Amino acid sequence: MPGQLNVSENRQSLKIAVLGGDEREQEIARLAAAAGASVTAFGFPWPEGGVAGAALAPTARDCLRGAGFCLMPIPGIAADGSIFATEKIIPRECLLSVMADGAHIILGKADEGLKNAARRLHIGIHEYEHDQELMLLRSPAIVEAAIKIIIENTAITIHKASACVVGQGNIGSVLTRSLIALGARVTVAARNPAQRALAYAAGAEGLPLERLVEAAPGFDMILSTVPAPIVTAQLIDALPAAALVMDLSAPPGGVDLEYAKLSGRKAVWARALGRRAPVTVGASQWTGIVKIINKLLEDSAR
Repeated sequence: MPGQLNVSENRQSLKIAVLGGDEREQEIARLAAAAGASVTAFGFPWPEGGVAGAALAPTARDCLRGAGFCLMPIPGIAADGSIFATEKIIPRECLLSVMADGAHIILGKADEGLKNAARRLHIGIHEYEHDQELMLLRSPAIVEAAIKIIIENTAITIHKASACVVGQGNIGSVLTRSLIALGARVTVAARNPAQRALAYAAGAEGLPLERLVEAAPGFDMILSTVPAPIVTAQLIDALPAAALVMDLSAPPGGVDLEYAKLSGRKAVWARALGRRAPVTVGASQWTGIVKIINKLLEDSAR
């Protein structure tokens, strides 16, 4: 069944550590326990009634002790190496060494520090940030949250507003279609001509990245989904004074938000938008996670 772990009756209980995150990880921990795993958790908001089937560990190290799998959040790792969590957790050898032999870490995207530490400990790293199926499943919640932020930070309607979406990946393409459906006049800035053509077919205008500064004076808002430095000071200066500048990309981000704020424009780094619907998004992430775990269990049984 979807969402179920392939754990045989004679196998010792599978221990999964859920480390870091937010309300989405509450749902992931609950689903992991319901699927038959022994679950420990640390580093995400712990609900008053607890999480059914999961145990709250006193420290990150206790959470990981003896775990065959560690589930870390999907948001990218910060510049200092810390994962997205309620307190600073930097997963390095000292912390990871308490995991079971042959353990695995599953997360959105690892940095080099985590990869190197895992390699030295013979821990597998499995990233799913680029799992297209998973990203599309969670995209409606992210786009709904983005639209909420737009509404809260502008004095105009989305209807008839001039919106520029930078990037046409999984989130960018769904955001584009949603804004068009709400009546916005959408321009899609993308490097890939095929992505610009698809945006045109959906009802948007396509724009090469090198023409962004030229077109910027006509935008009421610019929404970047690309984690690369595209929305720079030069581009921000070309925007209208009342324009909304939003970065929807993972760390390190794609917008010079500090400069945007200094310029007097409304600037928002819209991170962790999956919190808008944590039950839905947590469940969609679990569908991708459980596939990885089951594949690893099958491979180890051969």
